[in-house]
Amino acid sequence: MSIAVVSDIHGNRQAFEAVLEAIEEAGCEQVWCLGDLVGYGAEPDACVELAERHVAVCLAGNHDLGVIGAIDLAEFSSTARRAAEWTRDTIDPRTARYLSPLEPSDERHAVGLYHASPRDPVWEYVLSPLQAELCFEVQASRVGLVGHSHVALAFWRVDGELATGHTRTDGDELEVGAGHWLINPGSVGQPRDGDPRAAWLELDLDGWKVRFHRVEYDVDGAIVAIRRARLPDSLADRLRFGQ
Repeated sequence: MSIAVVSDIHGNRQAFEAVLEAIEEAGCEQVWCLGDLVGYGAEPDACVELAERHVAVCLAGNHDLGVIGAIDLAEFSSTARRAAEWTRDTIDPRTARYLSPLEPSDERHAVGLYHASPRDPVWEYVLSPLQAELCFEVQASRVGLVGHSHVALAFWRVDGELATGHTRTDGDELEVGAGHWLINPGSVGQPRDGDPRAAWLELDLDGWKVRFHRVEYDVDGAIVAIRRARLPDSLADRLRFGQ
């Protein structure tokens, strides 16, 4: 089975639409989302509607949980909190109903799914081999998928060795049939690895192969939507630079 894995859409309709079009062209059989459908961007309702139509498995991210009141917004940065408060006050009730039952992890599949990490599915950023090593100790499956950091990367561990890994770019391919893996597809709606293009991941569960993808999208349209909503300017400006 070919799975498209997305994460951290953050209310960026333009990016999500572009990624879904690329996923359809690639012929993936299902779309899985690792959370944060809403958050920084200006079109949360549209992104949730797209998820309802196209996503087979969806997790809750910390921003989703904050918007529905499941976690305290005091734990967010000031900019993230302002965006979450705006989202909470703006979204349609249908959007809230979709988000409310979602959980930050799902271990019912051939790979483990976590918004942030196997150790802390809501908050932990896995950005170093040491963190990955600690996660492998509690990870239920041999292969795990995480989001949250907005950085496309992969960590792995071969028996008898310590974990290693690094960031990944468009077109990178991995053979993940052996060893332990923790893989992040990067962010659809707000990349932070220096590449402003929307990120997603293709996972072949039959051949145990992974391919990283980046997609051009209407960045200007997303920026205009953020400014019209009077969200913090930084949320618009950073989209051009992938930061």
